[in-house]
Order: sequence, then C-alpha cells, then structure tokens
Amino acid sequence: MPEQAKPPFPPFDSVTASQKVRMAENAWNGRDPEKVALAYTEDSRWRNRAEFIQGREQIIAFLTRKWSQELDYRLIKELWACHENRIAVRFAYEWNGEWFRSYGNENWEFAENGLMRVRHASINDLAISESQRLFQWPLGIRPEDHPSLSELGL
Repeated sequence: MPEQAKPPFPPFDSVTASQKVRMAENAWNGRDPEKVALAYTEDSRWRNRAEFIQGREQIIAFLTRKWSQELDYRLIKELWACHENRIAVRFAYEWNGEWFRSYGNENWEFAENGLMRVRHASINDLAISESQRLFQWPLGIRPEDHPSLSELGL
C-alpha cells in the first residue's frame, strides 16, 4: 500500500485538528482495516492498551481482530488539544459481545504528509446494559446531528 498524502497537514490549528479527528472517527466507524491503515505511515508505531504495534500490516491484523470481537462498534472522538504536528483526542466507543462502553485518550503525531506516524492509546472498559447505550445510530459514520461526547456528558 503506497503512502499518499492525507490533508489537512501539520502544523494544526483547532479547525484543522478537528477535521483530522472527525476523519479518523469516520474511518474507524467504517470498520475497514485496510482503508483505516492508509491514514498511517508504513512504519507507524502504536501503543494500544498494553499492545505494541508497528507498521500497516500489524495495524490491519490488529483492527481485523478488534472488529471481529467488538461487534456493533460505534465510536465518537473529540479534540482535546493540538500543537504543531501533534493532536490529543478523547474518545468513547460502544460495542457488543456483552455491552461495553470503552473510554480513552489518544496522543497522535503526524508526518509532514498528514499521515499518522505515532499513536498512543489508553483505554478503559465499562460494562453497560443495552438500555444504557448512547450511541445508537445505524452502523457506520456518526450522523452530523448526533451529540458529541461533551453534549452527552461523557
């Protein structure tokens, strides 16, 4: 998979960082590991919980495994801060196996071409009942009019 530039490019301001965050949210909600992996450099490094991942092939394998276990996956990301080529994000996602809401923070670092080269994710899971679910749009991209994490009080 060749590297192709992904605007917006660093340095980020609050507008371009928010665009990047929503693009990432939309891609992850699409749950296509190969498509999602194209947003990362070929040698991208991740820490996801206690798992260390390097390169697109490992990213694809990780996401394939993740979405085969975390069914009915729906994610909301929100910009926390940005500076130059770095973005901090907070997020929550709901998934089924038994219902969970997972909360976390990510720190991202981008290459000049707009691809993410470093991703650090810290995540905690909370068991919820089906009646406690807040993310109930049809599978896929979150509708523009759906409340944000802040609007949901999360």
